[in-house]
Amino acid sequence: MALSLAAANPAGGAALDQIAIASGMASVATAVLIFGIFGYRNGRGKSLRRLAAFSERVSGLPAWAALPAGLAGGSLLVALLGMYWDISLHIDQGRDPGPLANPAHYLILVGLYGVFAAGCLALALPEEKPGPAAIRITRDWYVPVGGVLTAACGGFALLGFPLDDMWHRLFGQDVTLWGPTHLMLFGGAGLSLIGQAILLAEGMRFRGLTTDRLRDSQFLVASRRVGLMGGLLIGLSTFQGEFDFGVPQFRMVFHPMLIALAAGLALTAGRVWIGKGGALATALMFLAVRGAISLIVGDVFGESAPTLPLYLVEALCVEGVALATGRDRPVLLGAIGGALCGSVGLAAEWVWVGQLFPLPWNDGIVPEALVVAPLAGIAGGVLGGLLGAGLRFQLPSVAVARTAAIGSFVAIAALTAYGLSTVAPSGQTATVALKSDGGDPTHRHVVGTVTLNPRSTADHAAWASVTSWQDGGMKVDRLQRVSEGVYRFRAPAPAYGDWKTVVRVQNGRTIMGIPIYMPADPAIPGAKLVPASAHFTRTFVADHDLLQRERKTDIPGWLWTAACLVVLVLSLIFMAALAWGVARVARTGDGGTPDGPRAATARPARRLPGVRTPVSG
Repeated sequence: MALSLAAANPAGGAALDQIAIASGMASVATAVLIFGIFGYRNGRGKSLRRLAAFSERVSGLPAWAALPAGLAGGSLLVALLGMYWDISLHIDQGRDPGPLANPAHYLILVGLYGVFAAGCLALALPEEKPGPAAIRITRDWYVPVGGVLTAACGGFALLGFPLDDMWHRLFGQDVTLWGPTHLMLFGGAGLSLIGQAILLAEGMRFRGLTTDRLRDSQFLVASRRVGLMGGLLIGLSTFQGEFDFGVPQFRMVFHPMLIALAAGLALTAGRVWIGKGGALATALMFLAVRGAISLIVGDVFGESAPTLPLYLVEALCVEGVALATGRDRPVLLGAIGGALCGSVGLAAEWVWVGQLFPLPWNDGIVPEALVVAPLAGIAGGVLGGLLGAGLRFQLPSVAVARTAAIGSFVAIAALTAYGLSTVAPSGQTATVALKSDGGDPTHRHVVGTVTLNPRSTADHAAWASVTSWQDGGMKVDRLQRVSEGVYRFRAPAPAYGDWKTVVRVQNGRTIMGIPIYMPADPAIPGAKLVPASAHFTRTFVADHDLLQRERKTDIPGWLWTAACLVVLVLSLIFMAALAWGVARVARTGDGGTPDGPRAATARPARRLPGVRTPVSG
């Protein structure tokens, strides 16, 4: 998950002793979890039983929904803090001596395991059939769909850890947030909010908790939903991480595309499920949590802090459309609201990104952004409308829902493929003239000019910058245009120690760079010192050759393709499971009201030894 890794540390997989320690820790945690679950199912486990009863009493929900909700919510906050801290540590400090030497990894592991454990508890705690959609495990043991999905999300994310180590051993350090196994880690965690939302909906339906019966607790109900939808928006926004830190290794057009997709999906789902003000509350929840994380990482931990999108204008757009269409037409609401997220919202975020982000948007992503952002917003909005409707048990007809969902997924896949389409540089060069800035000679900083050949190389570029990272910080300095094809540094760039300083240009489908200064790295074959000479001419290379210096170049292409396909298949199965879960819960009704049908009337499962049947309602 790093931009780069320190030269003194290994550039492959983890050391075997650390793998053994981590495996031992996971085994002990799993043994404790299994012991507690079996003890509970056999009528023992007094501590877990008291905790479950307490959660049921204070929440009004059945224990199998209440206790996992608290554990999963807290765990996700821990994992989120660990993720952003981990990224900033790698950018600022480089490679880890080992996975257990990075304090952020402990937060990630504990957080993701907590999500997995929460899902397992949701499977273990039901003592009677938890609603009509419940899944039968044994003759008298039924489990909620949301519990299955939460456990699956946590397990999917945890599976990313061993696969990530295998990936590094095969291909070297895949130092990008969008590495396939990295996508499993934070994708599984972020999308677990869908499983948790389903679990809450099942719990409310089981207890017959309609809005009318919760007249005195409407704020509590809305708060739960806002927390889940705000969490979903946070999870979807983690995919923007490289842009948040100012070190994207993919085309800039992805940034507005991902913002529109996240806004359309989460804000529409929030508005449909929560009701009036739901989209705005979802955006405010996002800003509060993500803002706090940025402050902790930057001001408390002293590392590079991520920026974040605003989402407020997009939320107002969705709220406005909902007032006109109502939330009972979720596909229409999602399509129109998503289109506005990708157009009006795009304009608002353009101003925000220009003021706050290291790499502002410019005319280099026009007209692409004007096309892909609305399309992404529509696709996300339609999916969000279906999700919100499913959580209200009011999905459209099977034909409409299936067509809308498949069409949206196909659109997202096509947009992703378009964004990933790049071409290699074709012989462009840069002549660089440098001089020291007159400061401490032991900590040399340089300024200079960059003359491009051909001169049009950076015309209408999405970015043309000097980026430095690894030796205790990160700096992103946009090049200032002097004349046609001639640019100069706006600020001195470091050229000493473990710093890596490169000139980066993204123009159209070409992402390229030249090194200004790079240290020797004994852990990487052929990674020699690249000095910051006073005058030199260098040929542009593919940008990832510089940012992913640790990646092996002698790996057969078929092996890389096969590994990516394995992760892709796992991800497709994971996404299909989430879609199945929403549909199963929404369409397995019992004649109740949309926001909270009556409790299931099916014959309850056999009571466990020593277990008191809970009082409903």
